[in-house]
This record gives sequence, structure tokens and C-alpha cells, in this order.
Amino acid sequence: MPQMTSAEPSKRASEIEEFTNLHLIHPLAAVLTQVFARLGFTPNMVSFLGMACGILAGVSYNHYQSTGYAVAGFLLMVAWHVLDGADGQLARLLQAQSELGKIIDGICDYVTFISVYVGFGIALQAEQGAWVWGLIVAAGVVHAMQAAAYEVQRQEYNFWGLKRKSAELPMPEDLVARAQHSSFARRFLNSLYRVYVWMQYRVSGTTILFRENLATILASYSSDESSIRTRYREIFGPTVRHWAVLSSNYRTIAIFVCAIFRAPLAYFAFELIGFSLIMFGLSFAQRKRYVAMSDYLRAYPI
Repeated sequence: MPQMTSAEPSKRASEIEEFTNLHLIHPLAAVLTQVFARLGFTPNMVSFLGMACGILAGVSYNHYQSTGYAVAGFLLMVAWHVLDGADGQLARLLQAQSELGKIIDGICDYVTFISVYVGFGIALQAEQGAWVWGLIVAAGVVHAMQAAAYEVQRQEYNFWGLKRKSAELPMPEDLVARAQHSSFARRFLNSLYRVYVWMQYRVSGTTILFRENLATILASYSSDESSIRTRYREIFGPTVRHWAVLSSNYRTIAIFVCAIFRAPLAYFAFELIGFSLIMFGLSFAQRKRYVAMSDYLRAYPI
């Protein structure tokens, strides 16, 4: 069967990938992507398969006191990571990217962590009492904010630096207009996605004005587009990898380590405090990058 091609590379930009994605998750996902393409799988089918692994990981971590169950939970989360990488690669390979696909992919990601957190919560309630749910819910909320902040850095780099149209960050008001004549289910999913996009803007360090100015300059100075995008990559590329500390990969490792040492409460405490401090530090540093890029763009009056 001939290999399919797409307008965009099926693999993510290696220069902004963190170590575990670059050397483990994405190579495995690339192999599965070709298998799924030959079997006729759609990206959404792969997303739901990954979500099933995530739910089973939550069931396993509910028995975290057993080393065997903790290991099973970790391996199931790794399987989810691989499938989560494969659904995006498959979408790019088949040129099947869509906003609905992004919504489903995001929901599947959150279902995985909700399942794991609930699995721990049920076990911890029996050990510590109902108060643990307050800690877990608070950790889940800040987790969502941190994940949004990290993901937008990747999207912005791919869109502005590499001109990958599929990575464009939509405007929240545009999502409202697009959903007006959709079904109830589609409007509901769209609303969840809109909240996520709104959160991305709030925690990323970017501004709508910056994005509008950059879009106008790229359109007005097409002969300099390559150099402008190159400068964007030079300014923002090194920092995207720094944001990877907030990626789900390192949470998966942290969850496993805490489960092995029978200390899941330590994970939730660090999620709430440690990762939040890291995010605020990264956001502060990111604003300096936007200032540097804005200074560079002053050479292109609009």
C-alpha cells in the first residue's frame, strides 16, 4: 500500500520536543500511525483508544498500594501517551485535522488524568478521609491551567515559527460564531474548547494585540516572511522546551514515583504548589520574549 502524504509533516517539530517524546513516545507513535492508517482507523478512534487506556490507568492506580497495580497504571499511561501522539500524527498524515478533533483529543486527555486522580482519591479517602478531595480538585484545576499554558507555547511556535496552519490558536469569539447553528452536542463540546482557549490566552504570556500585529506584518511584508519566522524561532524556540516541565509526560513519571513510594498526596501537593510556581516563573520569562520580538517587529511599520 503506498504511503500517504500530507501538506504538513506528520511528526512534530523536534527542536521543541522534550527528551521522552523525542526518544520514546513519538518514535513508537510513528510506527503505530502507519499501522492505524493501513487499518483504516480515524484519528478520533485512536483518541478514544488512548482514553480507554487512561481510564484503565485510573482503575489500576486505585490500588496503588500494590506495586503490580502501580506498574500497570504507569504502563497504561505510557500507552495513552503513545496513542495521544499517534492520533495527531495520523490526523496530519491523512490531512484530517479539525477543530472537533482537537476538542475530542483534549477531552480524552483530561479524562485520563481525571480517571487517575479519582482512582487515587477513592483510595486516599478510605485512608485519610474526605478532605483529600479538596486537595485533589484544587490540583486538578491548576493542572488544567498549566496544561493550557504549555500547549499554547507549542501551538504558537508551530503556527508562527513553522507556518503550520493546523496549529493556529482560534479566537474565543470566533468559536462562538461557528457553533451557533450546530447541534447541542457540538455546541457543548465547542463551549468546553472555548473555555480552554480562553484559559490559554490568560496564562500563556501572549496577547491578542501581539498576534494581530504579527499577522499583519507577515501579510504586509511577504518578501521578509522567512526572516521574520526565523527570528521568531530564534527567540521562542529555546523556551518552549523549558515549558515541557509542565507536560503530561513528567506528571506521569511523578505520579508513578509517588505511587511506588505510597505517597500520592505528595504528588497532589507538588501539583498545587510546585508546578504552579514553575508556571508563573515561565510566564514571567515568556513576557520578556514577547518584548524582544515586539522590538524586532518595529522595523516593519504598519
